[in-house]
Amino acid sequence: MKRHLVGIGGVGMSALAVALKENGDSVCGSDRALRNPDSLQSGNFPLLRSLGIECFPDDGSGIAGDTEEVIVSTAIENDNEALCKARSLGIPVVHRARALSRALAGRKLVAVAGTCGKSTVTAMLGHILSKCGFDPFCVNGANVPGWEGAVLPGKGEYAVAEVDESDKSLVEFKPYAAIITNASADHYSKEEMDEVFDSFIDDIDGPVVDGRAFHPDPVPCPMPGRHNMSNAALAVEMASRLGCDSGAAIKALHSFSGVERRLQRHGDRVFDDYAHNPEKLHAMWTALAESRPGGICAVWRPHGYAPLRKMADALAAMFDETVRGCDRLLLLPVYDAGGTADRSVNSDYLAARMKVCKPVLVADLDDAFEKMSAARDSFATFAVCGARDPGLPVLARRLATAVS
Repeated sequence: MKRHLVGIGGVGMSALAVALKENGDSVCGSDRALRNPDSLQSGNFPLLRSLGIECFPDDGSGIAGDTEEVIVSTAIENDNEALCKARSLGIPVVHRARALSRALAGRKLVAVAGTCGKSTVTAMLGHILSKCGFDPFCVNGANVPGWEGAVLPGKGEYAVAEVDESDKSLVEFKPYAAIITNASADHYSKEEMDEVFDSFIDDIDGPVVDGRAFHPDPVPCPMPGRHNMSNAALAVEMASRLGCDSGAAIKALHSFSGVERRLQRHGDRVFDDYAHNPEKLHAMWTALAESRPGGICAVWRPHGYAPLRKMADALAAMFDETVRGCDRLLLLPVYDAGGTADRSVNSDYLAARMKVCKPVLVADLDDAFEKMSAARDSFATFAVCGARDPGLPVLARRLATAVS
């Protein structure tokens, strides 16, 4: 079947594209980033093209009469040109979650959900099962070193997949087993999140590891931070319930190489992290403060206007509590992905709410690079944080060279 994925450059859609390709489908896609042809050389596009997945600008040019299905995520707006063309041609449009659920049908699915940590837990569980001989088919929400981007294309009976609570699309999945890492206010209130997760696990027949109520002893792992030892414990517990020897599962984590943009280290002093809400930012900052003596200089970019507006007070309180006197926080403007967002708030709106932490507002990625490079002798550790913006990992790599 010939499928076209709109927004194929994003990690979730690119992972689905790889999974569909592994299942034998004909796959292509489009992305707004490809209106700049140079973008084909960055992000997930080189991997997609190496697998024979053709990528187009999102102007509708990639959709033709032989396209049988168009797949979108919740992030795709109704006036997207590729989506409009699909409708004009009468081509069925399917949500990403449903397409992924179909792609994993026939395997025993272990779904990993939760507000924080699900990409790391998914990767850890996939790694453990692979090392223990289960040969799982895994689809993550973040790229993993040694995988095909965010996909581990195993042939065994189990599948492991990260499922998304942000748009409640996790209800498309009917898993055999599930992990709930935790629940906190992010896209919804904590109470609403708990209701979503409770409903999700209600009808599961296989093992459920619920991190909201189950608190196993932390398990050491190569990734820094107590939160990652808790993530490892959840992955080991599920692996054990699926039939892995617990000792072998723990040993397997010794060779776990981490997850891209999850406290990913560049050189000796720079870390890159996807942290974008108060809990994740606090966990990242605390992990670095505990494992790396000396001050931290971090730059953070809010990933959207609506999330910033919703989380501003919680973010301000977290930064006031977490950023120490020896640390420095730089704030980039909100990442603007286009569309019809309400742009009435920006990072100065957040800075004005901080009472203890005194952040430095920076104009763009180059400004952040210059200020952080100039401070190379004033801080022991540097961090680049935030979601969505493909320029953030590029900044981390540039910075690693500048402060080494």
